[in-house]
Order: sequence, then structure tokens, then C-alpha cells
Amino acid sequence: MRTGNEWRRISAQQWCKAVLVFFLMHCGSLVYAIDNPDAPDYVGDFLERASVYAHEIQHTPHTTQGYVRIYARYEDFLNDELKGAYTRLMAVLSDEAKHALSRSQEQWFRYRDQEFEFIALNWTYANFGSASVISRGDYRTRIINDRIVLLLQYLQNF
Repeated sequence: MRTGNEWRRISAQQWCKAVLVFFLMHCGSLVYAIDNPDAPDYVGDFLERASVYAHEIQHTPHTTQGYVRIYARYEDFLNDELKGAYTRLMAVLSDEAKHALSRSQEQWFRYRDQEFEFIALNWTYANFGSASVISRGDYRTRIINDRIVLLLQYLQNF
């Protein structure tokens, strides 16, 4: 006959197994195969360049205008990086793949613009006060950052 403590121990063991299985199933998809291990670390290099802006955001004067300025500079940097990542990737693709990436990028710009519209309409001063500037800047830059990382991951395979 089992006591109450044994049931709790079994339940805890089963719970741990379930968590482990969940972790392995969902985090395993985060691993990317690298076809060319000698290729430069495009993503790491980009993240290092971008870290300057993350540091500036954390250390900017805590004013609305301070955040507006740093997020605008960060977004300009990201747009330049996006153009560079796209150009470098296009340079190594076949004609058919170039056409597909071009269409994909056009669709991504439409997605980005729709997201930016949503962000502007939702994160307003009336709804979120002065923190709205930080939220808008963070969400906008995160969208661009994610696209850059994806393009650079594609490029990593060549």
C-alpha cells in the first residue's frame, strides 16, 4: 500500500518527465544546422554591432525625447543592416531563389507596415502614458531585428 508521500513523489517524477519531454520537443526546433562551419558568424557579428544601441537605450536620459531619439537612431541602424543582409543574401542565391526572396521581402514589408500601424494605434500616450514611447520603439525595432536575424541565418548556409 502506498502512502501519501509516495504518491506525491511519483507525481513529481511524472511531472518532471513531462516537463523534460515538453522542453526537448519544443526547444529542439531551435537548433539550426550549419552547412558551412567555416562561414563567418553573421548573426553574432550583427548582434554585437546592435548591442551598442541596447546599451544606449538602457543608459539614455529617462525622458520621452531621449527615448524617441535613441529608438530612431536604432531603427535607422537596423534598416541599414536589413538592406545589407538582404543584399548579401541576394548575391549568393540562384535566379529562382532571388525571385522568391524578393517576393518574400515585399510581403515582409507589408507585414512590417501593418504591425507598425497596429503599434502606433495601440501604444498611445492616452493608453500607456510616457511608457508608450518605449513600447513603440521596442516593438518596432524587434520586428526589424527579427527579420535581419532570419536573413543572416539563411546567409549562414552559403
